[in-house]
Amino acid sequence: MNIHQSATPILIVIVPLITSFILPLLGWRHRRLVFPVSVLALLCSFGLSLVLAGRVLNVGPVEYFMGGWEPPWGIAFYVDHLAVLMLLLLTFVTLLVAIYSKKSILKEAPDQEVPFYSLYLILVSGLTGLVSTADMFNLYVFLEITSISCYALVSLGRGVAVVSAFRYVILGTVGAAFYLLSVGYLYSVTGSLNMTDLARILPGLYESNAVLVGFAFFVIGISLKMALFPMHAWLPGAYTNAPSAVSALVAGTTTKVAAYVLARVMFFVFEPSFSVETFPVTTVLSWMAAVAMILGSVMAIVQSDLKRMLAYSSIAQIGYIVLGIGLANGMGFTGGILHLVNHAFMKCCLFLVAGAIVYQTGRREIHTFRNLSRKMPLTTAAFTICAFGMIGLPPTGGFFSKVYLILGAIDGEQWVFVGVILVSSVLAIGYLANVVRYMYLTADEDEIATEMTVSSHGEPDREKVPLTMLVPMLILAAGVILLGLFNGVVVSQFIDPAIPIGLPR
Repeated sequence: MNIHQSATPILIVIVPLITSFILPLLGWRHRRLVFPVSVLALLCSFGLSLVLAGRVLNVGPVEYFMGGWEPPWGIAFYVDHLAVLMLLLLTFVTLLVAIYSKKSILKEAPDQEVPFYSLYLILVSGLTGLVSTADMFNLYVFLEITSISCYALVSLGRGVAVVSAFRYVILGTVGAAFYLLSVGYLYSVTGSLNMTDLARILPGLYESNAVLVGFAFFVIGISLKMALFPMHAWLPGAYTNAPSAVSALVAGTTTKVAAYVLARVMFFVFEPSFSVETFPVTTVLSWMAAVAMILGSVMAIVQSDLKRMLAYSSIAQIGYIVLGIGLANGMGFTGGILHLVNHAFMKCCLFLVAGAIVYQTGRREIHTFRNLSRKMPLTTAAFTICAFGMIGLPPTGGFFSKVYLILGAIDGEQWVFVGVILVSSVLAIGYLANVVRYMYLTADEDEIATEMTVSSHGEPDREKVPLTMLVPMLILAAGVILLGLFNGVVVSQFIDPAIPIGLPR
C-alpha cells in the first residue's frame, strides 16, 4: 500500500486549536466577531477534510511526521479510509452545530459566547487529533484535551449541570487513568508508542502478562469514555443538563470517536485474532452491548423529559456500534462503523430539535408537546425523520446499518444478537413513537385555543426558530435519508477498504 506525505492532517487539527486561543482576545474588543471567526475556522477544517478525502480515495493513506522526526522516535499522524471518514463526519457535524449555536447559546448560557466557542474549538481539535494520530501517548493527550473541554462545556448549563459535569470529571478521569496505565504497560515491553511499530512488535508478546493487563486496561478506559453499559453513569446527566448545542455536540461526536479508538486499537494495533481468541474480549463486549441495547431502550421508554429520553437512547445506540465491533467479522464491522456515522447524524439532529423546542416554547416534558407540529412543522418533521432512522425504517441510514449488523450476527452464528437487535428496534418504537404521537396529536378546539399563540390575523404562529437553528436541523435530517440512499457509496469507498486484515468477510 502506497503511503503519501502531507501536512493536511495536522492542519485540520491546528486551525481550530490556534483559533481557540485567539477568540478570548478577539472577544475582549470585538465580541460580535467571535461567532463568524469560529465558523470560519470550522469551515476551513471541513474544507481541508474534503481535500484530504479526495487524496486518500485517489492515491491511498496519508501520513505526517511532526517536526520531520520519523517514528518510532517522532509523533506521526496517519489517515486512511476509515480515519478520513471520521474526519469528514466530525468536521461536518461540528460545523453545523456551531452554526446552530449562534442563537441557542445566547438563550441557554447568556454572556458565555466567548468561553463557549473557545472550548468548542479546543474540543474539535482534540477530536480530530484522536482520529488522525498514530501514537498511543499522543492519543492520550488528545483524549484529555477532548475530555477537559467537554467537562467545561457541560458545566456552562449551570445549576445541576455543574453536578453532572463533576460526575463526568470523576468517571472520565478514571477512564483516562486506565488508558494511561495501558500505554505504560505496552511501552514497558515494546519500547515503542507508535501504532505501526506496536503492530509489528506485539504479535510475539501476546502471552506476556503486561500486554494482557495493558489491553484489559485499555478496553476498560475507552469503555468508560464511550459510556458503554454498565460504565455509563456520567452520560444521562451530562446530556440532559448541558446546553442543547453542547448536548448535540457531545452526543454526536465524543462517544463515536471513543468507539473508533476502540476499533482502531483492537483490530489495527493488535491483530483481530488476539481479541477473538487469545484474550476473547470481543465476546464480553458483545454481551455488554446487547444488555445496553435492551436496558438503554427500556430506560428511555420511562422518561418524560425529552433530552433525558434521548440520553438513555444513546446508551442503547452505543450498544449497536459496540456489537458490530464485538462480532469481529466483516459484516459486523461494516454495520458498526456505518451505524456510528448514522447515529452521529440522527442523535445530533434530535438534540438540536430538543433545543429548538426549548428555544420556542420553553418545554421539555414530552406530554406538553401536544399539537407541536402546528407551531413547528419543519422541526417536528426533522424529528420524525430521525426517529424513523433510529427505529431502522427504510430508506433511512439506520435501516441499512441494522441490516449489516443482523447479517454480521448471522455470519457469526450469534442468533441471540439477531433477536436483541430486533427487540431493541421494537423498543425504540415505544419511546420515539410516543413523542411523535404527542407532536402530531390533534386536540379539541378549546385546547388548541389555549395552547397555541394566535397572531393578530387569527393564524397560529409558526416556526419562530431562527434560520441559523432550523437549517442545520434540516440538513442533518436530510443527511439521515441520504446516508440510506447512498449507503453503498459509504461502504464501498470508506469502510470496505478499511476492514482489518484477519476479520472474516
